Amino acid sequence: MNDSGSAAIEARGLRKSFVGGDGAELKVLEGVDLGVGWGEAVAVIGSSGAGKSTLLHLLGALDLPAAGDILLAGTKISDVNSDDLARIRNDSVGFVFQFHHLLREFTALENVMMPCQISGRSWEFARARGEELLSLVGLEKRMDHRPSQLSGGEQQKVAVARALSNQPSVLLADEPSGNLDAQASEELHDLLFRLRESQGLAMVLVTHNRELAGRADRILELREGRLHETQGI
Repeated sequence: MNDSGSAAIEARGLRKSFVGGDGAELKVLEGVDLGVGWGEAVAVIGSSGAGKSTLLHLLGALDLPAAGDILLAGTKISDVNSDDLARIRNDSVGFVFQFHHLLREFTALENVMMPCQISGRSWEFARARGEELLSLVGLEKRMDHRPSQLSGGEQQKVAVARALSNQPSVLLADEPSGNLDAQASEELHDLLFRLRESQGLAMVLVTHNRELAGRADRILELREGRLHETQGI
């Protein structure tokens, strides 16, 4: 759904609060504005508890803001009903988390096929797409392995392939290499940016990893509930 006249994803004035254990209101986001262009990679950094994961959940429509708007390719997600929102989330946004969240009873291929099948595509299409993506991430010989038979780096590559199953325009990644060693992290970072280039993905990366943040087109720090441009970490 690429529309050169709009950002791939845009946030306007996002606010979000939570109620703490003592009953007091904890303000996390206090007017966040963010626009990410088609094919652009943005890294979001900040201290633990600053609200980085909360922001990512809002951008991906996994949660709703208390105030503000989120637009995916120019469509304001607050204007659509819950069924359409679920479809937009499944088709337009790919998620990669710190933990791979693969279903352990299914093979790598079956895990990658799942978003296509949820979207109502045929089993044949889903299988062909899954095989294509696993080959793309270098796991063409591991398709029939279950998550427990894969290394941490391989598990995360399967999670990346699954995130791309429905050809999303936006990839949201929350500490994607947080559980990996240095070598596996480097391989995953290379993969993400290679896919960004080949798939034309807009990416928002929440990370503490300096190397990964440094590869982004922009680095933004979430501080005191707002995003601030920064030159590095």
